[in-house]
Amino acid sequence: MTIFALSSPPGKGGVAVFRVSGPAALNSYHVLTKRKKPLPPRKATYCRMMHPIDGGVIDRGLAVYFQAPASFTGEDVVEYYTHGGTAGVAAMLSALAACEGLRPAEAGEFTKRAVLNGKLDLTEAEAVGDMINAETEIQHQLAAAQYEGSLKQLYDGWTARLVQMLAYQEAEIEFPDEDMPDGIAEDLRPQIAELLADMRAHLDDARKGERLREGLQIVILGPPNAGKSSLLNALAARDVAIVSEMAGTTRDVIEAHLNLGGYAVTVTDTAGLRGETTDAIEKEGMARARQRAAAADLKVFLFDAAEGFDGGFFQEIDDGTLLVANKTDTAKDAKIPDGAIPLSVKTGDGLTFFLKRLTDELSQRWALPKDHAPLLTRQRHRDTLEESATALEQSLAAELPELAAEDLRLALRALGRLTGRVDVEALLDVIFRDFCIGK
Repeated sequence: MTIFALSSPPGKGGVAVFRVSGPAALNSYHVLTKRKKPLPPRKATYCRMMHPIDGGVIDRGLAVYFQAPASFTGEDVVEYYTHGGTAGVAAMLSALAACEGLRPAEAGEFTKRAVLNGKLDLTEAEAVGDMINAETEIQHQLAAAQYEGSLKQLYDGWTARLVQMLAYQEAEIEFPDEDMPDGIAEDLRPQIAELLADMRAHLDDARKGERLREGLQIVILGPPNAGKSSLLNALAARDVAIVSEMAGTTRDVIEAHLNLGGYAVTVTDTAGLRGETTDAIEKEGMARARQRAAAADLKVFLFDAAEGFDGGFFQEIDDGTLLVANKTDTAKDAKIPDGAIPLSVKTGDGLTFFLKRLTDELSQRWALPKDHAPLLTRQRHRDTLEESATALEQSLAAELPELAAEDLRLALRALGRLTGRVDVEALLDVIFRDFCIGK
């Protein structure tokens, strides 16, 4: 079946792009334009598009034909470029629906066909979605590297090594009477151990790729009335949290999603931390604050410069916490602890320096590897690699060559599911369900 969709963002725009993929794609051009002359591949052709039912003119634009298999999906693809008016887009979609053999595409179906036709593996296909959804420079760099095949090349290399190991293991089992070298299985053990070590090193990444892709968590902590909500509002450049002189105004966690130095971050304002309280709501707010602090990628501890700082009271402070002395405009003679960042959220004095320290801290902790080593970006990758690594461990512990070979097969199958070489159909709906229509 041939599918079609609007591949540019919906709504009013300068240009709208429509993609058609499948055996009837080229025929849609002849139906819409009433032209019999062949559409040349990979050349933009200026044409008038008309509705197949009433012949009404829709627009004048461009048509480009990508002949199979040299297309995104591996099928015949025709793309139409028209003006992006709302009514014109609706008319074009109606015209395509009226063409025989065409139906609207489901979410992610173009990329799904690219995988099924061998144009992309699953890691590259997932990167397409990440490229579309990337909101910061770091997210885009991470997605672009994966789309260029960084993970594919790594996993294909591991697959090739596993195939060779399994072939030798099977040869010793299947052809015992042939003139085979002695000790093949034993010679494989160092190779299996080396591959296992490579996998474990890849997995032992503190979930860096996943956190960068999903966004880092920054939690603002501190005693009541230290200015935490004001700081959140200053970072977000809008009133996210209610600000009041009354201590304990914030009872729940309040979040703002920001781009800090190219990093996607969620900054969380929390309830003020202090000693015992009889207020059940305040107690719950402090419990939630501590929960967020425990899961945070970076903590900012804010305190009133005039009140001073008592680090021993707060268990949430560690070596990686940024200490910030707020309200310096009203506490000019206060002694600021060494390493603390002086700040007045009210006047803005010190805010630029604080932002630099914050972004520098993110860069030091979460910079992409300088050696361009690929990072895991999804839990699916991690779970499948864990399965493969476990099978390798079992292979090393197996007492019989037949059991060792079966474990190598299990490891190979897991890698195949990771890239989409085996068991593809079972994964596709899950992987592509969050894609946008037209991609």
